[in-house]
Amino acid sequence: MTITQTTIGKIKTITLTLGAAATALAMTAAPAAHAMDEKLGGVVGCKASGKKQEVGAVVGALLGAAAGSNLAKNDQGTGTAIGAVVGAGAGSLIGCKMQKSDAAQEVGGIYKSGGFRYAQTVQAAPLVKIEKKMVTRSTVNLRAAASTRGERLGAVDSGTTFQALGRTKDGKWILVGQDGVGVGFVSSAYVYRA
Repeated sequence: MTITQTTIGKIKTITLTLGAAATALAMTAAPAAHAMDEKLGGVVGCKASGKKQEVGAVVGALLGAAAGSNLAKNDQGTGTAIGAVVGAGAGSLIGCKMQKSDAAQEVGGIYKSGGFRYAQTVQAAPLVKIEKKMVTRSTVNLRAAASTRGERLGAVDSGTTFQALGRTKDGKWILVGQDGVGVGFVSSAYVYRA
């Protein structure tokens, strides 16, 4: 049996098509995996903002598909598909870790206390987890501690929607979150649920 250039070209086209299909499958199946395992976060479920996770998943899928195709000599289509799925997962995980590292650098470092993550400039406080979107009624001070005596870190402008991570047990202060990290407290008297 003689293999012609046309046949080889068709095999490569089929292999690339299978790789693209496997990449698409990996991209759509990963959010379902997120529901099963929140630690992995799925292809688009990273809790830190940015696009590195998605880019990592696509690059990983393409590299995995190429590696899988080369390793699976007898069944390149299956090798391509498996390689794409594994590559997408690995690339996604690496990209999410990079996004989390970037978020930590933005707020000057992170520490954990009482189940919450805080920027180094913010004092931990006993909180009740709320994880809701809130909106400011007016411009309000952002404080390093849940007190008017806490250092003023800045302000949250009137009408700004923000991530609320928790509230103090007396309900007077809300922990403002940025990518899941507490960056300061605002008075609950000046905010409402989005």
